[in-house]
Amino acid sequence: MQTTDTLLMIEPIAFGYNAETAENNYFQVEQKGNDIQAKALVEFQNFVEKLKSKGINVISIKDTLEPHSPDSIFPNNWVSFHVDGTAVTYPMFAENRRVERRNDIIETIKTEGFLVENILDLSPAENMGKFLEGTGSIIFDHDNKLAYGSVSLRLDVELFQDFCEKIEYTPIVFHSYQNANGERLPIYHTNVMMCVAEQFVVICLDCIDDEMEREKVQEVIKSSHKELIEISEDQLQNFAGNMLQVQNTDGKQFLVMSETAFKSLTEEQISSIENHCEIIYADLETIETNGGGSARCMLAEIFLPKL
Repeated sequence: MQTTDTLLMIEPIAFGYNAETAENNYFQVEQKGNDIQAKALVEFQNFVEKLKSKGINVISIKDTLEPHSPDSIFPNNWVSFHVDGTAVTYPMFAENRRVERRNDIIETIKTEGFLVENILDLSPAENMGKFLEGTGSIIFDHDNKLAYGSVSLRLDVELFQDFCEKIEYTPIVFHSYQNANGERLPIYHTNVMMCVAEQFVVICLDCIDDEMEREKVQEVIKSSHKELIEISEDQLQNFAGNMLQVQNTDGKQFLVMSETAFKSLTEEQISSIENHCEIIYADLETIETNGGGSARCMLAEIFLPKL
C-alpha cells in the first residue's frame, strides 16, 4: 500500500527559524519579525482544512511550549508508522529537534483506533553521530519494497542499509547536490528532490551528479513500472520535489504540495500528474522559508492497522 488516508500533523506553537538545522539545510532563510509563528499557524490551519475538505483524515496534535522545538511542524523526520503495527523513531541531526520524539503522541495515535504493536527505536545511533531522519531521508516505495536514500549528514549509509535489512526493503543509495553558498553541496533530505507515488515518481535527476548513480536510479524507477516525471533544479528549489500522494476515505488519490511548488510546475508536468490523481496545494510560504521544508515534511503517514 503506497498511500494512506490518515495523516499525523503537529500544530505549531513556537515555530521559527532553527539555526541548528540551517547548518546543512540550504533552503532555510530567516525572516525577521515577531509574527512568524502567527503566520505559520494560519498556513498550518488552512492546510489542514484543505486536506479534511477532500475527505482525508488528519490527526492534528498541538505542540507544547516546553521544551522549545521550532521544527515540530515536521513530524515525519522523527517517526513513521507501518502496516505491521510498528512505529519507528529516528535519530535526528539537530540536538534541539530530538525533543520532538514524544511517546505521548504515539499514545494519542493509539487512542484514535490504531494498533501499535512494536516501537523500533533507532535514536540511540545519535550517540555515535549517526542520523537517519525518517521519511525526510528515506523515500519508500512500499509496493515494491524499495527505499531510496540520498547520502547526507542526515542519512548515514550504514544505518540506512541496516534499517532496510530489518524491514526487508532494498536500499537504493545515491548522492544528490544543490547549488548553495557558491558551491555544490549535498541535499539535506531525499524528500526535497523526489516523491514516489503509486503510479509515478517525481524526481530531479539533474541533482544526481554522478552519471552511474543517476542511471541506476532511473533504471530502478523504470523497473518499478512507474512513470518518471522529471523536475529541474530550479523547480527543486521551489519545493517541487517535496510532495506526497495520499488518499481519502473513499480511496480517491491526491498529490499534496505547496502553492510554491505548484506554481513552479509546467502545464505538461501538471497534466502528467493529473492523469493519475488530483492535486491539492496550499500556501506554506512562511513555513517553507523559515523551516526549509514544505508540504511533504509536515505529513507523517499512518499505515498502522485499525482496531
